[in-house]
Amino acid sequence: MIRRQFLAHVLSAAVTSLFARSAFAQHDAHSMHKMSGMDDMDGMDMSDMPSMSAHKAVKPAAAELAAPDALPAGARLATLRSLANESREPGVFRATLIAQPVKRKLLPGKPSTTFWQYDQGRGQGGATARAVQTDGPVIGPLIEVREGDTVEIRFVNRLAQASTIHWHGLPVPPDQDGNPSAPTPPGGSHVYRFTLPLGSAGTYWYHPHPHMSTAEQVFRGLAGPIVVRAADDPLAGWPERHLFISDLKLAADGTIPSNDMMDWMNGREGQFVLVNGARRPRIEVTGDERWRVWNGCSARYLRFSLGSDQRFAQVGTDGGLLEQPREGLTELLLAPGERAELIVHAGAAASEAVLSADVYDRRKMAMAGGSLPPDRAHVLADISFKPVSGAPARTLPAALRPVPPLGAPVAKKSVVFSEKMDMAAMHGAKPAGAHGGATPAGMSFMINGQVFDPSRITLTSRRDEVELWSIENRTDMDHPFHLHGTQFQVVERERGGVVTPEPYRAWRDMVNVQPDQIVRIAAVQRMAGARMFHCHILEHEDLGMMGTLNVV
Repeated sequence: MIRRQFLAHVLSAAVTSLFARSAFAQHDAHSMHKMSGMDDMDGMDMSDMPSMSAHKAVKPAAAELAAPDALPAGARLATLRSLANESREPGVFRATLIAQPVKRKLLPGKPSTTFWQYDQGRGQGGATARAVQTDGPVIGPLIEVREGDTVEIRFVNRLAQASTIHWHGLPVPPDQDGNPSAPTPPGGSHVYRFTLPLGSAGTYWYHPHPHMSTAEQVFRGLAGPIVVRAADDPLAGWPERHLFISDLKLAADGTIPSNDMMDWMNGREGQFVLVNGARRPRIEVTGDERWRVWNGCSARYLRFSLGSDQRFAQVGTDGGLLEQPREGLTELLLAPGERAELIVHAGAAASEAVLSADVYDRRKMAMAGGSLPPDRAHVLADISFKPVSGAPARTLPAALRPVPPLGAPVAKKSVVFSEKMDMAAMHGAKPAGAHGGATPAGMSFMINGQVFDPSRITLTSRRDEVELWSIENRTDMDHPFHLHGTQFQVVERERGGVVTPEPYRAWRDMVNVQPDQIVRIAAVQRMAGARMFHCHILEHEDLGMMGTLNVV
């Protein structure tokens, strides 16, 4: 049963048992609305519905959210922290990353907010820790390495949950990729080791990947950027700016609330969209710049724009530079987990612009069936263009690097996204996790008709064989597809029987798949072992929209 059918049935049952009860609904992540009776059901949190049985207690209403302007805005864009290299050996990057709770003062007159954060370590013990007060961006430190480097990072887990570090997009061995099959327990540690091959330069990130806890650990703050540099980068001389985009759902009392029913159904979107950990910072551009942009949100799609009058060029995707720049763009859509490299021009005269995430309808579902209206546009940052007279002129090369086609496929793979709702199971919920968040029973997001089972192999591939993968979306909403361990090339997209070839060739590890659409990609795995593939709306991944690829 797809969501639209399920929601119509469950709503009918709820009406029978509601009588005159008042309920609370949350239309989106920005406001709370009190309701009396059943006049407005589109955004109702199902955890606030009465039980279908008169013998069960009514669940409490969702927490009231902080106002969308509760966080300060207008500070200069923060520079991301950097993870220091503890090694003195050429070609070796060695460091310690600690995942731990930290407290940050966000709302005046309210207690500090507890985040979970990656911090630089010096080999400290792994005992779980109480939250400590800290300042600076909550984003994990930037890991900056080069092609050919051997990377050795000791992960220390000071959380009360098991965790991993997934090196999103990097071609690392399967047993070093932070898969959910190898979690580090609370108080434990693990050393990740891998060597970055030639051709791997690009914009990547790292985040946890423990099954059923990935969404919570990311929305509480665990994520950070990675830049892999090449010796022959044609844009190496350009000034570079890093923009790591995340969002934050914050309650009025300063806490980060657990997911409610709508978060699980549609993917969590906070009322605050942050750039380098801050709301609406100021950016001053004095000359042409290279921007690396990360969409580190759990579920939010970012339709980037500097306004219809301000054009920019795209020069890179998830896996590095394009063959040629894509000039003259006024917008660019980044799905959750996706990255891009841009060239932003300062222009000839001073001007102002707004960096925004414009409206994109990813077809979020309403509790009464149908779809919710698309989220409103969000201002991400205020940009001041102040070109400096006499600054060195830079010309964007016409060719950036070769991106050869992978060649003719010798095998095919099929991935089908689907969903199912079990009304009987929805009467209860699974036991609450370590921090009080319950996952909804009966809500299933599936690949090839099955929810994720860590003991089951979903697909099998042969090492070094080029394959054509077809990713089909049979659900009601967009899903971003992610494949571990390799970068792939999008070949074509099909919708309504119309096939559209991809207009340019690029290396990616993310691709968005719209409802009733099939996206075909060419991929090859170079290392044997178990790889994950999944929807990168993290709540959907946790609820089963993930599979295991066994490479032999």
